[in-house]
Amino acid sequence: MTVTTSPDPGAYLDHAATTPMSSAALEAFVAAAGRTGNASSLHSAGRAARRVVEESREAAAAALGARPSEVIFTAGGTESDNLAVKGIFWGRRSQDSRRRRVLVSAVEHHAVLDPAFWLAGHAGAEITLLPVDAEGRLDLDALRAELAAHADEIALVSVMWANNEVGAVQPVRDVVRLAHQHGVPVHTDAIQAVGQVEVDFAASGVDAMTVTGHKIGGPVGVGALLARRDLALEAVSHGGGQERGVRSGTLDVPAIRAFSVALTDAVGRREEHAARLAALRDTLVDGVRRVAPRAVLRGPDPASSTPDGVPDRLPANAHFTFPGAEGDSLLYLLDSAGVQASTGSACQAGVPQPSHVLLAMGVEEADARGALRFSLGATSTAQDVEALLDALPGVVERARAAGLVSARQGGAA
Repeated sequence: MTVTTSPDPGAYLDHAATTPMSSAALEAFVAAAGRTGNASSLHSAGRAARRVVEESREAAAAALGARPSEVIFTAGGTESDNLAVKGIFWGRRSQDSRRRRVLVSAVEHHAVLDPAFWLAGHAGAEITLLPVDAEGRLDLDALRAELAAHADEIALVSVMWANNEVGAVQPVRDVVRLAHQHGVPVHTDAIQAVGQVEVDFAASGVDAMTVTGHKIGGPVGVGALLARRDLALEAVSHGGGQERGVRSGTLDVPAIRAFSVALTDAVGRREEHAARLAALRDTLVDGVRRVAPRAVLRGPDPASSTPDGVPDRLPANAHFTFPGAEGDSLLYLLDSAGVQASTGSACQAGVPQPSHVLLAMGVEEADARGALRFSLGATSTAQDVEALLDALPGVVERARAAGLVSARQGGAA
């Protein structure tokens, strides 16, 4: 896949936040943007736009193991997650007023956690945060116990396919098996997983699944919620009744077209891409451990996998905590050295608090504050990793020194 890059991007190691558009997706976007037509209009230009949308829907469905009628285009992952959590809750509640409980893993992205807690504050929902182990993987026994105790009251379960911070791949099929025994639908946020591990909507058995464009070489501002046709799903926004009546709004034809191209490409090259990134990730992990011996890798062992061969960790993810150093200090010092990474989810960047993911894993708050996530993508090279390893020792030393000064000043105050 050829991707477009900005001049002198430095060592970009934040592909989990966003990754460059592929040349094929950009070409598709520009071509579609040059045509006029609202996909809901009945004249020839509108019908041509509708044809692009439906062909894109078919391509997205084929890439993800779904039926075209199960693909609902949205403006991205956050909207899809909100539609899933709120829409399923309201849909189930309308069928049975007892369905007020929402079960979500404690390490979900805030695009799932925040609408769940919004429902608790505004719609009478009761939220249960399902615990995870020290590597960030869901505690299936806790889920089993909740389902056994409250089956008739549960509206839905939402467990992400793979964690965006520490890369832990979740046992989604086991979640589905347990939940469906009690007639409870399952939503999964698969944004980080697509293009890195096998994601098949039908085979997984999930009832709803979130995907987005800008993590896989597509544009920002487009994604999809895959939802089974028989799933009780209420609209979150109202208007023209587009997309099965649950997602109103004029369809962004160029973005949808580019998204489908990027998705098809990402899924088609997944095995080769994942193998290359896993090897590069392993070099990065070994290097960080060598140049910063006190650093602690968080999340599953990169070499571990399930009995059927599914990796326990995303191939493009490496997440460390650096004792005695603040993550923000590390990030800015690395950035000054031409290396771009993140402290966790970009959606929470700038918020001076430890990651809820690390805290749920049992990491002490002081250690959780010293987190950095390195995530790889199509443009990542060995030179990027070398740049990180060259800069990291000095950066960690300076960040720890700054932390000592700050602690002394705080004590003096």
